[in-house]
Amino acid sequence: MDFTDFTEADKEKIVSDMCRMIQCRTVSNIDDSLVDWDEFEKFRTLLKEIFPNIYSVCEFFRVGKSGIVHKIKGTDPDANHAVVLMAHYDVVPAEKEKWTFEPFAGDLVDGYIRGRGTMDTKGTLCACLEAVEIGLKAGWKPKQNLYLCFSGEEEINGDSCKNIVEWFEKQGITVDFVLDEGGAIVENVFPGVSKRCAMVGTAEKGSVYMDIEIKGNAGHASAPPKHSALGLASKVICQIEKKACPAELTMPVRQLFKIMSKNNKNPFLKFLFGSLWLTKPLVKLASSLMGGELNALLHTTCAVTMCQGSQAYNVLPSSAVIGLNLRLLGSDTVEKSRARIEKIARKAVGKKADVTIRMVSENNPSIESQTKCQQWEVLERVINKTWPEILVSPYLMMACSDSRHYCKITDKVYRFSGMFMSKEDRAMIHGVDERIRVETLIETVKFYSNLLVEI
Repeated sequence: MDFTDFTEADKEKIVSDMCRMIQCRTVSNIDDSLVDWDEFEKFRTLLKEIFPNIYSVCEFFRVGKSGIVHKIKGTDPDANHAVVLMAHYDVVPAEKEKWTFEPFAGDLVDGYIRGRGTMDTKGTLCACLEAVEIGLKAGWKPKQNLYLCFSGEEEINGDSCKNIVEWFEKQGITVDFVLDEGGAIVENVFPGVSKRCAMVGTAEKGSVYMDIEIKGNAGHASAPPKHSALGLASKVICQIEKKACPAELTMPVRQLFKIMSKNNKNPFLKFLFGSLWLTKPLVKLASSLMGGELNALLHTTCAVTMCQGSQAYNVLPSSAVIGLNLRLLGSDTVEKSRARIEKIARKAVGKKADVTIRMVSENNPSIESQTKCQQWEVLERVINKTWPEILVSPYLMMACSDSRHYCKITDKVYRFSGMFMSKEDRAMIHGVDERIRVETLIETVKFYSNLLVEI
C-alpha cells in the first residue's frame, strides 16, 4: 500500500494543522509555576480535533505530568510487541525582541511555516500524526501494535518520557523499534563528501550539569587577599579547560568514518578515516587540535557555562560557584567525571580553599543501538525510498533526547527527524526566527508514510 501521493487537500490540511500546533505556546520550565498549563491542554485538545481517524481507533492514555500515549492495535496476534514513534510537544522560550516576527505566529509566509517548535519538534510530531491519519483513512493498519508517544517535558529533562517507559515495563510490553528526533538529512558536513547523508543517531552522549563551589574569605575589596574565591575559581577553570579527556572511538563514530571514507573524494581523507587501524593516533591528535564537532565526537567535553561571585564591586565573595556542562562519551560515567573534576579543582586551589561539588543533573551515555538487525534494515530502506541515492550512516548524537529512556527496555532506539536540515535550519533550533519549509514538512510526512507500510 502506498499513500504518499497526497492530494492538494491533504497538503493544505498538513500546513493548517502545523500552523495551529505552533500557535499553542507549550513552553516548558523547570519551575511549574511559570508554565502555562492551559496551553498544553489546548495542544492536546487540538490533536483530538484535527486527527479524528486516529482518535476513533486508538486507546488513549495520559502518563506522568505531560505524557500522552496513543495505542493503535496491530494485525499481528502477538500483542506484546510494539513499535514506538515519539516526539515532544514542549518548546524552549523565545526572546520576542530578537525575532523578526511573532515567535508563536504559526503563519505561512513565502513558503515557510513560522514559529517556535517548527523544527524542534512539532514538525516531526505533526508529520508522524498526519501520516498515520492519512494511512488510516486509506485503510492501512499496522502489523505490530503501534504506540505514538509524546512528552511535554523533554526540553527540561522532565520525567514524562521516563514515566512512559516505566508504563511499558509494567504492561509487560516488548518494544522492538523506537524512532525519535535527533539526526537529519544533511549536506556538506563531512570534508570530501558531496552526497547528502541521512545521519541516524544510534547512541547519545551522557550529560552532566555540575556546580563547583570554592569558599574563600569574605571582606572589603580595599584589602583583598592574594587570591579571592573568584580568583581561585579562575585557576580551576583554566585547569579544567587545559586538561582534555582522552580520545575514544565509539562504534557509531567508527561506522560513520567508514561510510564517509568510502564516499570521500579526497584521497588523503579517504585514507585517514578508512584506515583507522593505522591512522587512529593521527585522527585522535587532529580531533584535539581542531576542536569543534570532531573533538566532541571523540572526547568527553566540559564546557564552563557559568561563574558567580559577589553581587557588589566592593565586596569580596565568600564563595564562588562555577557551572559546568559535561557531555560524556562512551565508557565515561557520571562517577568518573565527578571524581576527575574534583581532583582537578582541589589540585588547582591547593590548601587555600574548600571545594564542594554539587551534581545538578546527571545521566550516563546511552547504550549503542543495533545496526545489524531487521529494524535498521527497514529504516535504511525507508530512508532510501524517500530520498533516493542518499547515504545512510549511524552517528553519535551529542545532545540529549527523551529517547535515552527507552534504552532501558530496547537496544533498537534510532534518532532521526526524517527531514532535510541545512546549516541555517540547524542554527534555528533553540535559536531565532525558527521556521520550516512547507516542502520539508510534506517530505517528512512522506517519510513517515513510507515507514508505516514497513513496520
